Amino acid sequence: MLIRIFITIVCFYSQTLLAQVKDNLSFKNGIDNPSLLSTHHFGIFSSRINTNFKYTAPKKTTISINSASGNNFHPFVEGYFPKDLEIRSQFSETIWHDRGFNFIDQETTPADYMNIVIDAVIKEFRLSLNIPVAKKHEININLRSYLITKGKHPFSFITSDESIEWFHSNIAGGEDPYGRRYYGLNQVNFEYFDKNGNTLKLNNNDFFIGGIEINHFYYPTLSINKTKNIFLNFGNHIGINTSKFNPSIDVGVSVNAIERILLKNNYEFNIGIGANILRKNLINFNEVIDLGNNKYLATIESNLEITKYTKRGNFNAFGINYQIQSRYNKKEEASYFSLKGKWQEINGGWQHGVTTLYKAQSNWSFTYSYGKPNFQLSLYLKEDFLVNNAPDFQTGALLKIPFLN
Repeated sequence: MLIRIFITIVCFYSQTLLAQVKDNLSFKNGIDNPSLLSTHHFGIFSSRINTNFKYTAPKKTTISINSASGNNFHPFVEGYFPKDLEIRSQFSETIWHDRGFNFIDQETTPADYMNIVIDAVIKEFRLSLNIPVAKKHEININLRSYLITKGKHPFSFITSDESIEWFHSNIAGGEDPYGRRYYGLNQVNFEYFDKNGNTLKLNNNDFFIGGIEINHFYYPTLSINKTKNIFLNFGNHIGINTSKFNPSIDVGVSVNAIERILLKNNYEFNIGIGANILRKNLINFNEVIDLGNNKYLATIESNLEITKYTKRGNFNAFGINYQIQSRYNKKEEASYFSLKGKWQEINGGWQHGVTTLYKAQSNWSFTYSYGKPNFQLSLYLKEDFLVNNAPDFQTGALLKIPFLN
């Protein structure tokens, strides 16, 4: 049904554009990144917001195909959340790995319970249509989908378990620092039991449509556009999540700024900074999995990009992007939870399945883009330097072309 809706929208706009002259992409319009959202195992079920670092509304309608591959890994861990206020107070004075307590008897020591294990290479596919609707306005319609895989060579060459553990063993990290080899390489083990007693389970080659998103951007005309080469845009966002685990509607807003600095020898330097906030699950169509008890996800993002224009009218651009997103769960719970896992068997990170839900998610992306007036190809590598493994390493690509040629 969702795919039919998307195709209907595409067909509608194709009819309106048939009478127009031949369309090409406007030449480089700010920092036009691929989708840099992580393949986080909770995030893929919500409609998170991509930052927009364009100067102005595009003049041409374009279609974009995004793909991403991320290696997510959390060993099995159980979390107990005592309901007794006295126990919570005692635990708050003890570091988390020393909170040994048995909450199995719900009558004498009542507690909420969860467990989680994540081991998969998550593939994301996005089909996007960018439509200028007025001189200062743009509509983006985005369909996102996901494939759960073992990540074997050659289909996940960089993000596979073998590649990551080869890097750990031969370059940095040491031998099996987080237990991938202990549990076995190239496995899919994706299961989450939430505090409400609901189970989310995915298997190898499971494919699902994550949802459809409609984003509106407004590009105001300001004096600083010409005097300082600084541009602003404001976004309104709505997402309809369609997976059986989270049938719901999210809404959000964003604000982004970018400065353009012209350099000698056909070089250009762009600096972008943006912020957005998403209200998750404003409307739920059915019972949903608890994908974090923080109702809001806030994100701050910065981007530096250097561009070289060629004599043939093409460009090569290299960028560095830093993104930090607010935690999925409320911070106060981290002061009193008790965890159980195979800490003796695993060198480190056995607790990440729970503890990372109470930490901000941050990552660095390194992008390369090649473009000309009717074509753009972008590639990126994303690394989680905090080693939250959600994902540990991610790659992606973008292909953008005119919607009608």
